[in-house]
Amino acid sequence: MPETRFASSHLDETLRRDASRSLTPEQQELLRPFGTIRTYDANTFLFRAGDESYGFHLVLEGEVAILDQSEDGELLINMLTENAFLGELGLLSGQRPFLSCRAELPTKTLELTAEALHEVINQISEIGDIIVAAFAARRESLMATASSNVTILGPEASRDVTRAREFVSRNRIPHQYLDTHQPDGAAFANRLGLDLGTLNVVMRGTEVVARPDNPGIAYALGMALDVADGTQVDLTVIGAGPGGLAAAVYGASEGLDTVVVENTAIGGQAGTSSKIENYMGFPTGISGRDLAYRGAVQSVKFGARFAAPRTARKLEVTDNGYRIVLCNGNDICTKSIVIASGVQYRRLPLEGLESFEGAGIYYAATDLEARFCKNTEAVIVGGGNSAGQAAMYLSRHAKHVHVVIRSGGLAASMSDYLLHRLENDPRITIHTQSQVTALHGTDALSAITLTTKGTDQRIDTRALFIMIGAAPFTEWLGDRVSLDNRGFIQTGEAVGGRSPYETSSPGIFAIGDVRAGSVKRVASAVGEGSVVVSAVHAHISDNT
Repeated sequence: MPETRFASSHLDETLRRDASRSLTPEQQELLRPFGTIRTYDANTFLFRAGDESYGFHLVLEGEVAILDQSEDGELLINMLTENAFLGELGLLSGQRPFLSCRAELPTKTLELTAEALHEVINQISEIGDIIVAAFAARRESLMATASSNVTILGPEASRDVTRAREFVSRNRIPHQYLDTHQPDGAAFANRLGLDLGTLNVVMRGTEVVARPDNPGIAYALGMALDVADGTQVDLTVIGAGPGGLAAAVYGASEGLDTVVVENTAIGGQAGTSSKIENYMGFPTGISGRDLAYRGAVQSVKFGARFAAPRTARKLEVTDNGYRIVLCNGNDICTKSIVIASGVQYRRLPLEGLESFEGAGIYYAATDLEARFCKNTEAVIVGGGNSAGQAAMYLSRHAKHVHVVIRSGGLAASMSDYLLHRLENDPRITIHTQSQVTALHGTDALSAITLTTKGTDQRIDTRALFIMIGAAPFTEWLGDRVSLDNRGFIQTGEAVGGRSPYETSSPGIFAIGDVRAGSVKRVASAVGEGSVVVSAVHAHISDNT
């Protein structure tokens, strides 16, 4: 038997506290009609990391171990006894388990399928609240301890490695990272015979996925979420940013069969914000990633399903509504659509830009990107709130931060509180009437040329953040809805919509940044996402 090691005491205590949430005898009795009694001999696995599926287990008798297993041995995460229950957030969303569970003694459990667990959560709120809170906390603890048998392996400066780390982090996938230019990473790669200069994802110690793209990572890790070809639903939400998540929460909670299609990561552009300070209810601020995570947990709690990472490629009209063709060829047949696909930052028209993306040029400012700012100056191009929030956050990591804008000031584009902070922070310099005109470097960015009123200045930097403009993702819609001259979706009476958010096609709605004339704020997107569901209900009722 492999050597058994134990998680660090501090984090292990956190995991133990989360896992120790239990159900009262009365609550257990309420669960029994939904499940099946199972018995396990000692040293028998209830499930293993990577299994196609697994169930919710309430321990009635015996003892089970939660294990992180690898070729080096096994890490004991927790030991659970009577009245404890097993599972974490992935059980509700259809992901494979990241950890293994083994009966240490003869054990009896009450097992519920994922479908039955959803019924419990929706029907018995006192039990649902306990389970959902525990599942969400366990996922966070897994992230903190990097417990999951998933290793991102490759050189830190590699753009592929940066992309992969950003993808798994934004999707809240527990993992560890090893730099192959450092002794531990090099030894690990050499032991498996891997190239030290390329990205690899290693699972359960020895299973290697070489140089995967993001969908490849998702499938390898069992985090890819899909809907069957021809799935019929009431509501399809395109985009899992704040607006899309709000629509999913309200749609699912009000009885609509809801699917959310997301092409990258839950949270959208807001998910890359290090700190949102003017969102009501969070006086000390909240990161965009945490805000989105809470919304995702809520939507899954109410039964919303996700197709991710998936991209909508085509829209067709059917007798009962619409057909959305996804990038993998699967169709979703839906009675209504809420488009909440948001926008993406535009690229600068600079020679060599693409070759430096992920290797000195970034479009988000999270803890992943901040590590590249150590011992260098950081340059941020953009004058909106996202750029201001990034400047404040990166100033704690970089030697100095330069904010570059083409206009003469920030007052028209940035919240007043944020502008005053930037102006009074000695670690930040604002360059008005300026633009980046050249990039310098070989394999990675090493400097930029900043032009201010015709005068050039070279700034040595390994971190350029581009946060300018907005490009909506609407090409897949073809001519089904009316767009303005910049590609944003037009809504309301002017195009025949019966509500402020309905497009020129009945039953198709647009909310958030992708909607022409919208206010580009997280709070407004959330508000639109919650309000639009009433119009969705009205449309479905009128066409039933």
